[in-house]
Amino acid sequence: MKNYDVLYIGNYTKDTIISPAGVKYVDGGAVNYAAHAAAKLGFNVAVITRLAKEDDHVVEKLVQAGIDCYPTYSPQSTLMKLEYPTSDPDIRALSVSATAGSVTAGDVESFDARAAVIGSSLRGEVGMDVIEKLKEKKMLVAADMQGFVRVLRGVELKYEPWDEMRSTLARVDVVKSDAVEAEFLTGEKDIFKAASFYADMGPREIVLTHKDGVLILADGEFHEMGFYPARLDGRSGRGDTCVGTYVAKRLSLPPREAGMWAAAVTSLKMENLGPFDRSINEVESFLHARYNYGSIV
Repeated sequence: MKNYDVLYIGNYTKDTIISPAGVKYVDGGAVNYAAHAAAKLGFNVAVITRLAKEDDHVVEKLVQAGIDCYPTYSPQSTLMKLEYPTSDPDIRALSVSATAGSVTAGDVESFDARAAVIGSSLRGEVGMDVIEKLKEKKMLVAADMQGFVRVLRGVELKYEPWDEMRSTLARVDVVKSDAVEAEFLTGEKDIFKAASFYADMGPREIVLTHKDGVLILADGEFHEMGFYPARLDGRSGRGDTCVGTYVAKRLSLPPREAGMWAAAVTSLKMENLGPFDRSINEVESFLHARYNYGSIV
């Protein structure tokens, strides 16, 4: 059994991104963004994903980046369209014309890791059976709310109430949400109140992203970090990069410092399309310049 720092679990998505800047085609998926970021920071990570054989170049890129990838090949990859009508990355419309199916508990059975991040795109892609299996293995488990609040109706992804929210959140250690998902699921527009609402259900830590930065709630204490990208060419994958980095850094750092790393990496990632591809030296310089981060661990 191979042992990793972090497992990233969820389907690759073949993305069409439409924004005021035009139409772009990108290899997406939370696992793709998150794993590349963690690997660039020197972590030993693996990806468990589903995709079509025709998109195998994604697996090759992960492997070239030093990431162990364990794909299940499905007839089709998950095909997602993301439409951003304005420059606000929180305002978008999502649609899915095909899916690669569901990750199962059997897919994660033979892995050991210190932490796992569930980055699914829609409800049903990764279920409670996977969470239970990861918890059996004593991993720190993070789950992104996007994969539970989004429901596929026809080709449109709709936000719908999630009856199992309380029982699911009681089983995870870290909840990742963006401000839009948080308002829908908690009824709170105020991100501090929304984070507290999530925390009351049992998770130890909340990572809540919004257009200006990230709010972390850990052990009853709030930590705020801004995002400072020079441009917004790569806003898709923002939250995935943020939680992927945060969980990896939490293996050795306290919440506030892990949050600074996550905010710095996410800021730099948002400058370019596709997964994070900058050096650790650039991140360290950015941490010093933007977050007054004195000691690099």
